Amino acid sequence: MSYSLNTTIIKPISNRKPKNIVILCHGYGGDGKDISILANYWKNYLPETMFLCPDAPEKCAVSSQGFQWFDLMDQTKEQILSKSLIAENILTKYIENVCKEFDLLFDKISLCGFSQGCMISLQTGIKSKQKLNSILGYSGKIIDKDHLEKNINSKPNVLLMHGDKDEIVPVSSLLEAKEFFNKIDYKIQTKIFKNCEHRIPQEGSSMGLEFLKTNLY
Repeated sequence: MSYSLNTTIIKPISNRKPKNIVILCHGYGGDGKDISILANYWKNYLPETMFLCPDAPEKCAVSSQGFQWFDLMDQTKEQILSKSLIAENILTKYIENVCKEFDLLFDKISLCGFSQGCMISLQTGIKSKQKLNSILGYSGKIIDKDHLEKNINSKPNVLLMHGDKDEIVPVSSLLEAKEFFNKIDYKIQTKIFKNCEHRIPQEGSSMGLEFLKTNLY
């Protein structure tokens, strides 16, 4: 298997051709191995699912060991959007590559992301002209609401979760996203965790698993 991004691969425990695939997008400064911890927990309950955890396309500006989907440092709103569009295009081509490799349609693909990975998953998934199965997002936000509203091409099922004590991406980002989706009559699920910082709590992992099971199986 050859992908356009370096990828941590967790094969189905059934050892058969995957019926569906979850692509997990890590946060700013992380890598695919970081977020594969989630996949290693979920794989036992989703035996016919393959998990792909790609490294983002750029070396992180503030961490030589990590990666970024797009630069966040000293950038204007317009620059961030412009750079996110490049990352979106890369992720879209990655999904297309995966679907071709395993002879699957987009509706068998779920995007999952943490922090910046959630941001790029939301933008990519909702703008996709081929409808993805679902989007699962932790501790993220909509990169540019005006841009997204003008470019909605599909409405996959969405679950967004956030900690109320998050100081990296404030919980107000989830509330703003919820308001955005309500405004355009797009029903999504949300969950706020009490006394939770910028991380995925055990409850969030369990809720994410149930969301994936419901949508993929």
